[in-house]
This record gives sequence, C-alpha cells and structure tokens, in this order.
Amino acid sequence: QVQLVESGGGLVQAGGSLRLSCYASGRTFSSYHMGWFRQAPGKERTFVSAITQSGGNTYYADSVKGRFTISRDNAKNTVYLQMNSLNAEDTAVYYCAADPYGGSVYDPNYRYWGQGTQVTVSS
Repeated sequence: QVQLVESGGGLVQAGGSLRLSCYASGRTFSSYHMGWFRQAPGKERTFVSAITQSGGNTYYADSVKGRFTISRDNAKNTVYLQMNSLNAEDTAVYYCAADPYGGSVYDPNYRYWGQGTQVTVSS
C-alpha cells in the first residue's frame, strides 16, 4: 500500500512559478512510475507529466512542455513538479499518482492517488 501526499500548491500571479511535491509512504517508491494529473472545475482529469522509476525518462503534455519539469528523489520518496511561466489555464487541482497499470503513463489508470493540491493562477 502506498499513500501519496501532495504539497506546494497555492495562489500565484500569471508568469510566476510553483513547485509541487508529492511524498510517498512505503519502501517501494523507487519501483513505481509516477505521474501528475490535473483537473479544472467541470473538466476531466488530464495528464500533465510522468517519470519512470529511475527518472531516466520523462513525459509531458504538450500544453506544459518547456514550462514544467518533473523530477524525483528516490532517497526521499518524493516526486516534484516545477511549474514555470504559469498562466490562467494552469489553474486546477493537481494530483500525484503512482504505479500505472493500464500500460500507458498518459492514461489516468494509476493504482494510487494523492488527495490533490490546488493551484490557482491569477491573471
């Protein structure tokens, strides 16, 4: 069993930056691919970024490519999402997820989810 706890969300002006963190309990963190998804009000949960177990491969949605960076520290059981050049369209609840079972890191078919952290970008 893995429990995920996100932090780092908040209110930021357009053009600003935030870094989200997701801490995973348990001793198997390094064996999981990790992902970030987001959900805006009234919309479906969508893929943002993902990273493989060792951090050797990363994946991004087109809408965040070049602005967001995912990373992980397996010694700290933590995955990060550095978000730069934020705009109003980035406003959403951001969810951390672990262990995709559907064969694709892009789909929201992950075994474990955090409770989410709100990111609000004011224009």
